[in-house]
Amino acid sequence: MTVTISEQKYVCDRHPRGIVLVVDDNPNNLQVLSSFLDESSFEVWAVRSGEKALQKLSNNNLPDLILLDVMMPGMDGFETCQHLKNDPRSEDIPVIFMTALSETADKVKGLRLGAVDYITKPFQHEEVLVRIEHHLKLRNLTKTLMTKNAELQKTQTQLIQAEKVATLGQLAAGIAHEVNNPINFIAGNLSFVEQYIQEIVTLLQLYQKYLPEPPNEIQCAIKSTNLSYLLNDLSKILQSMQVGTERVTEIVSSLNKFSRHREAGKKLANLHEGLESTLLILGHRLKANNHRPAIQLIKDYGDLPLVDCYPGEINQVFMNLICNAIDAIEENQKNKTFPEIAQNPGVIHIITDAIDDKVFLKVADNGSGISEADQNKIFDAFYTTKPIGKGTGLGLSISYQIVVNNHHGKLYYNSKLGEGLEFVIELPIR
Repeated sequence: MTVTISEQKYVCDRHPRGIVLVVDDNPNNLQVLSSFLDESSFEVWAVRSGEKALQKLSNNNLPDLILLDVMMPGMDGFETCQHLKNDPRSEDIPVIFMTALSETADKVKGLRLGAVDYITKPFQHEEVLVRIEHHLKLRNLTKTLMTKNAELQKTQTQLIQAEKVATLGQLAAGIAHEVNNPINFIAGNLSFVEQYIQEIVTLLQLYQKYLPEPPNEIQCAIKSTNLSYLLNDLSKILQSMQVGTERVTEIVSSLNKFSRHREAGKKLANLHEGLESTLLILGHRLKANNHRPAIQLIKDYGDLPLVDCYPGEINQVFMNLICNAIDAIEENQKNKTFPEIAQNPGVIHIITDAIDDKVFLKVADNGSGISEADQNKIFDAFYTTKPIGKGTGLGLSISYQIVVNNHHGKLYYNSKLGEGLEFVIELPIR
């Protein structure tokens, strides 16, 4: 053990039970306490004033408990304690006052400032040790409880969100099933309607050919109904109906693919199909509206093999990342005019590739990017930079859990403030 007074640190070769900072202007008290605590396997830091104590805590290496003398020249123990409790880094460190004062008012003052206990001079070693052990145990239990509570809250949030997604998937599958039958009926009958109308048109043309001069009543009806326009427009309407039913059929197919999270276990999946189904569902958000032109979508798809994964969960990640990209672009364009946006429209760039035994999927936008201060928190649950009511702060946290924990992959990002944001999904093929 090495002992020095002032900026001292008492180094113990044994594994410390904790770090105790002793603050006392009396060198003898420092020597006695430091020796005793060192023999009890504590690491001891010792300083002789409140000012030195605060300097000692200026870095991120903090003690587990502080023994603080009340009566010191300059900054006394009460003032020192107040500074400690006003600093977020040290506010939770237990402070035990050391004093010869016996007045109740002084003890109450210290406790109100945030101290947890008093030790009366002259010291009784056993009492000091018991009080330190007791408060360190309380602090450790509190820290453990807070950690477990945070983990429980995070798990609860993920379970709630998973249940919501499962419910959404069931709803999507139910809607797809209910819409599928009538749309198939309509699609199947459209071909017959087109055939019947063509036969009627052919029959009318034969009437016109062999009876070019029908009675006046028929001629008036032909003029009033504008028969040539009606026949021409009817063909266009049938084509539009055909395109519409095909579109609804595609949406139903996409809903079925997207809701596959109900399937148990992993399966080989075509990730491009998952991307396309997600983009089809989000297609309305990419279209032009009264406030902005359409968001441009650039797709650079590589040759991807089938990937062993939970398809529904991966689709959920695609949905979160693409929705975030759209939100970022719209937020960046919020205070700009339509012509200004048209000169620099929103762009979402999706890139896929396979390298060795991994696939890479990138979703990049040209929004405003993310600041360095926010980057460390981007995957934290409940953290969001979106306006109130716009986001829950769960999308990226859940996406990270899905990619990293459930699929043993990686989810990371590249960003420069003002230059957009790119998310990269890295998944093992098997």
